[in-house]
Amino acid sequence: MPLPAFNAAMNVLAACCLLAGYAAIRAGRKALHRACMLAACLASALFLAGYLTHHARVGSVPFRGTGAPRVVYFAILITHTALAIVILPLAAVTLTRALRGRFAAHARIARVTLPIWLYVSITGVVVYVMLYHFGT
Repeated sequence: MPLPAFNAAMNVLAACCLLAGYAAIRAGRKALHRACMLAACLASALFLAGYLTHHARVGSVPFRGTGAPRVVYFAILITHTALAIVILPLAAVTLTRALRGRFAAHARIARVTLPIWLYVSITGVVVYVMLYHFGT
């Protein structure tokens, strides 16, 4: 599997784990929530490793679309990139609070972390599809 496809798959997996983890905690299933969220962290870490490896080898891949699709692509890419920078420390703090048993503080920050992390994971897949499959 080429690294870009692997990276997209890790983003899909992370998003699925995040949603499953959210559903689990809403249902009071703390052990399942923990497992899902740790799996989301692992999937995101594997994505990041694959992303950095791919771009170290290949460099930047230009978007080939024009017109409105180009505007949409860059609008998504810019917000995705900005929030991807934000989510790394935010997720680390959220995870650390949970692992230290600071659940009230964890829950407060998780309300911010979850939607941003979901957005980054989902738009990562959209960027992949637009970059590698748009117009081909």
